[in-house]
Amino acid sequence: MLEEVESWLTRRSWSAADHPPESVRAAAGGTGVSVVLPALNEAATVGDIVATIRHELMERIPLVDELVVIDSGSTDATAEVARRAGARVVHRDVILPRLPAVPGKGEVLWRSLLVTSGDILCFIDADLKDFSADFVSGIVGPLLAHPEVQFVKAMYDRPLGEAAGQGGRVTELVARPLLNLHWPLLAGFVQPLGGEYAVRRSLLERLPFPVGYGVELGLLVDALHTVGLDALAQVDVGVRVHRHQDGRALGRMAAAIYRTAQVRLSRGHLVRPSLTQYERGPDGFVPRTYPVDTQERPPMCEIEEYVARRAA
Repeated sequence: MLEEVESWLTRRSWSAADHPPESVRAAAGGTGVSVVLPALNEAATVGDIVATIRHELMERIPLVDELVVIDSGSTDATAEVARRAGARVVHRDVILPRLPAVPGKGEVLWRSLLVTSGDILCFIDADLKDFSADFVSGIVGPLLAHPEVQFVKAMYDRPLGEAAGQGGRVTELVARPLLNLHWPLLAGFVQPLGGEYAVRRSLLERLPFPVGYGVELGLLVDALHTVGLDALAQVDVGVRVHRHQDGRALGRMAAAIYRTAQVRLSRGHLVRPSLTQYERGPDGFVPRTYPVDTQERPPMCEIEEYVARRAA
């Protein structure tokens, strides 16, 4: 590990307990905090997450000013459950309708900038189980307490079933090797692909957003190049329990992440943006070819509707 990264780890790694919500709220001044949950068919978990944030960080301690669930086109009761629990629910397709939405988590996060107002945006995945408000207060805290910090990622243990620390397979097999080899300054991040992170709007609006699974890696790499390592941080929030993808879904995720990295490495000739996987059928293995996410949305500060909204 680079000496610079070892130094960064001592200065920019905290635990959630280091920034309790009572103290960081006092330091916030007029800084607004928006929490965004991207959600697609998460009726089983989204309600508990929303209710916890609302009770702990809006009613008991007024740390969060805005709680928004962006529905990606759920076919279950996600929107109804989230609304009943106390979130404002916005459907992805009504945001910036002149640009037809494409499927993908990054697309939803990018559009969320247009329907939120906070100076800090905190993204939380909607499939978390046994959710704790520390996931929010822990990563928002450093941004409120340290003006020089601009981007904070959560770090945590990720169990796979009963096996501790065996989750995050795409992180270990794809993202971590890529970061260590090509962006060694980011080698200190424990969960570079984690979906829980808080960022100053002034930085987010300047970054392009990969529309799919590559969004977390893309934002982290671009943030490093935009504001430098010392403006990035991570916070230990304990354990993250969520729904796991099957092996084929992980393969598609890995391909999108590799593609996102490859775009940033070369900005030139790109690998073929498709992935063939195999499923056993009655007569043997059957190939299934899937497109790899290739589209990216431009920095939000280049979108005229966003500029007009912020100027109003």
